[in-house]
Amino acid sequence: MDALKEWATIVKALEGGDQTVILRKGGILETDSGFKIESKKFLLFPTFEHQDQKHIKPQYQKYLDAVRKNPPKDSHNKIISYAEVLADVDIDSKEKINALSSFHIWSDSYIKTRVDWMPDKPIKAIFLKVFRIPELEIPIKSEYHGCKSWIDINANIASGKSVLSDTVLDSKLKEFKEIVN
Repeated sequence: MDALKEWATIVKALEGGDQTVILRKGGILETDSGFKIESKKFLLFPTFEHQDQKHIKPQYQKYLDAVRKNPPKDSHNKIISYAEVLADVDIDSKEKINALSSFHIWSDSYIKTRVDWMPDKPIKAIFLKVFRIPELEIPIKSEYHGCKSWIDINANIASGKSVLSDTVLDSKLKEFKEIVN
């Protein structure tokens, strides 16, 4: 199954229901093509590089603190969630990107940095439905390293429990679509 590499702090926020949208331009190795959704259903693979307190809104520092207290051990990563893409759109309007602030935990200054990096490329806003699953312990292979978004993990997931109720998710998705359309 494909897995999306994302900051462990963001994965925790997705699993906690405090984040429903990810904003991507792609990893350093994807500068030519930009970010592409390679799968509509994927595991969330927590990464531990590049996370910093200044990149997270103050009220969500608890996620960063939790991640720092529990780094991967013995070259294994723990995966406890997967996501399904419910909507995605390319956005080049700073106003629309700013209007999505309530859908994520990144600080305004970090979002500005992401928007300004490769300014000719739009940001892809992806609305996710996140599911909790029984813990998978995945060995961290050398091919998982580097600034790329997608990796292939030899694991299959049957089903999981949605982090948010359908009512809450439908309401958030409707608001998301009103902002980006």
